[in-house]
Amino acid sequence: KDPANIHLKVQELCDCFATTDPLKGMSDIGHAGEDDEAALKWIALAVLHGINSNAEKISLTTTKDGKVRVTAEYREGDLPAPGPAVGKKIIEAIRAMTHIEKDKDKMTLALGIRNNSIDLKIKSRHEGGDDRISITFP
Repeated sequence: KDPANIHLKVQELCDCFATTDPLKGMSDIGHAGEDDEAALKWIALAVLHGINSNAEKISLTTTKDGKVRVTAEYREGDLPAPGPAVGKKIIEAIRAMTHIEKDKDKMTLALGIRNNSIDLKIKSRHEGGDDRISITFP
């Protein structure tokens, strides 16, 4: 997959969903299919939710037994998680966009949203079958 096209598609989805309720959209993806589009839509909605809610960080963790958990650092509680198949595709898409290939790495991801841009810090960790992606907001 071409990481530039994935990056561009996430930016387009951010623009498309900028005026929607990102949290509701994230909830709906948990019941959606397992395609790549659902993963990219979830990434866009998570970024928009983080911006709108002044989140410091949003993390997605998948475990080797198929569980997916999403947390945000701005309040207690979990966010709506996608299903296991979409969770894995989200991790693959973020790694492709940031060119993260190591088991543990961090990169900056610049996203253009409407007439602005935002630099997100992406941390990735793969350990013992578990994967974790964290998006840190400025």
